Amino acid sequence: MKCGAKCFFVELEKNGEKLVVPITARTPVAARKTVRLEYGQAANIISVRTDKRK
Repeated sequence: MKCGAKCFFVELEKNGEKLVVPITARTPVAARKTVRLEYGQAANIISVRTDKRK
């Protein structure tokens, strides 16, 4: 885990199925990049939210 990293919840749609995936990244842009690498370009990212529990 990198310094300054936070937990982001990425809501995405893949193959007609909605998923909410927790991603550890520094910025929302980095979280989107990680999702695209893991799920491919076919994944439609709906939203990226930070963890508000802390």
